[in-house]
Amino acid sequence: MLHADSARNRLVGIGFVSLTYVFFTLLDGNAKWLIRAVPVIEVVWIRFVSHAVLSAALLLPARGVALVRSKRLKLQVVRGLLMVSMTAINFTALQYLQLTVTSSIFFSVPIIIALLSVPLLGERMDARRWIAIVVGFCGVLVIVRPFGAGFHPAMILSVINAFIYAVFNMMTRRLAAYDPPETTQFLSALVPALGLAPFALAVWQAPPDVLHWTIMLLLGVFGGVGHYFLALAHRYASASTLAPFMYPQVLYMAIFGYLVFGDVPRWPVAVGATIVIGSGMYLLQGERERR
Repeated sequence: MLHADSARNRLVGIGFVSLTYVFFTLLDGNAKWLIRAVPVIEVVWIRFVSHAVLSAALLLPARGVALVRSKRLKLQVVRGLLMVSMTAINFTALQYLQLTVTSSIFFSVPIIIALLSVPLLGERMDARRWIAIVVGFCGVLVIVRPFGAGFHPAMILSVINAFIYAVFNMMTRRLAAYDPPETTQFLSALVPALGLAPFALAVWQAPPDVLHWTIMLLLGVFGGVGHYFLALAHRYASASTLAPFMYPQVLYMAIFGYLVFGDVPRWPVAVGATIVIGSGMYLLQGERERR
């Protein structure tokens, strides 16, 4: 058992989680590029197929059939379905939105987790935490601008995706008490790969060239390595220590979006992201102090 309170272990965990969001940026950015030429469901399916194949190649020799044994198989299936839902919703939203918009809305996840912890976990919230939650959602409204000219319906998909990810995150923490992270990572790829197969094959459209094929196969590498690094990070440091290091992803997204798509973030995204990040940091700091 690793000691998460060790300064060295915290640095190792922070290193892994920082790399995690680099890989997630590559996943989202390349998916946005792919879906201009390939159906979304096909991109989602190949992402999980390549992830499952990579995980099997790396983990099966060491763990054997124990890799697929779960003490909470139904919960693993539900988690896998949530994962494929998140990926499909996110890739669909990326057809219409800049990378910085989807990532900024995603930063509301710690705020949503704090909100859901009241009915789902029975936690009590003081006035300051409620104010931080309200301020955080005001930041999301600044990004989305539901009644402004810059609003796009795909922004609603990103908000829904943030709520699903919050539930997914809470479920992952619960599964950690029953199954090893390798099992959870493999099943989270295998369930979507099997479940989506008939739908993806029904609309199959061959990628136009070798470059598209290569990037499609790399999606599974980006997603698989990213999720594995995230699991490793949580072995070395607590969630409250790691959470702030998700926020630099907006910079990675901005750089990728500018270099590949020529996207320049608009001022409401920058202002809204600042509000959301500030609110999330306040909630995370409060959680750290309580623990």
